[in-house]
Amino acid sequence: MTRFSLLDLVPVREDADVATALAQSADLAAHAEALGYHRFWVAEHHGMAGIASAATAVVLAHIGHATSTMRIGAGGIMLPNHAPLVIAEQFGTLAALFPGRVDLGLGRAPGSDQRVAQAIRRNLSGGPDQFPRDVMELQAYFAGDDRLSVQATPGAGADVPLWILGSSLFGAQLAAALGLPYAFASHFAPAALDEAISIYRRDFRPSAQLKYPYVMAGYNVFAADSREEAELLASSMQQAFVRLRTGQPGKLQPPVPDYRTSLPPQAQAMLADVLSVSSIGTQQDVERDIAAFLARTQADELILTGQIYDPEARKRSFAIAMSAAQAVNAREPELSVP
Repeated sequence: MTRFSLLDLVPVREDADVATALAQSADLAAHAEALGYHRFWVAEHHGMAGIASAATAVVLAHIGHATSTMRIGAGGIMLPNHAPLVIAEQFGTLAALFPGRVDLGLGRAPGSDQRVAQAIRRNLSGGPDQFPRDVMELQAYFAGDDRLSVQATPGAGADVPLWILGSSLFGAQLAAALGLPYAFASHFAPAALDEAISIYRRDFRPSAQLKYPYVMAGYNVFAADSREEAELLASSMQQAFVRLRTGQPGKLQPPVPDYRTSLPPQAQAMLADVLSVSSIGTQQDVERDIAAFLARTQADELILTGQIYDPEARKRSFAIAMSAAQAVNAREPELSVP
């Protein structure tokens, strides 16, 4: 049975502020828990006026207090920005606050441009081997390895499953080599999805954390009672991508009727590419699209996302998506999930 989870970027709307975005994210998390979503992740981004999740561990504490059973986590922490010891302490603290509920997804991108990366004051010249070394150092802190010169307190002995995130083959290879679950960012960078999953499953080596390969894939959903309404809801996220690609990022904009068809061909092609792993429509549309995507990828879990301007419409979209997901699972045989 496929698991379904949510990824929230904690979007800051054009007519609102960070405090409102954080309150709406907590409300969405509580709603997702009631609907039966398995986990709720937020992602680290910096220097972006439309995203309020830069202090990811702090946001997760906020989400944790708004929920009681659902797993919470980072999708992800951009490890090049941080000393592994600091992340071990932060997530060790979260694990103490919310035992048995905390995940830690790790990415190797800075989650920003080079200007912001320099402002974070981390060494950016470590080369391609630095990320794997940092991941293993972080594992050692959580394990309380006696060979370390310092112990993570909190952190040592904490139950915090690690995930490798990626949008290329590098993450698939690393997750396979370390025996960690793998989450692919197909919701905005789908090009290498199929090859990355194939490599990960082929090369996977069992570890103390995971016996069998486990794949999560990002998936955009914009669901409503009519396809026309769903298309309208999707236009806010489409605007966000166009503005980002043209160097004009900002707060999440209100929906615009017929936005996509109003764009020049080059912009339409860009959106068709980056948002190709998406479902826009009614419950029937979402059910069909999710079933097809699962048949293609055999993913163990989908993490749904969708930046929608109206928070109530966003909650309604994810409710429809869960109904579609349950219908898909009802048609599938029970699978053994590690």
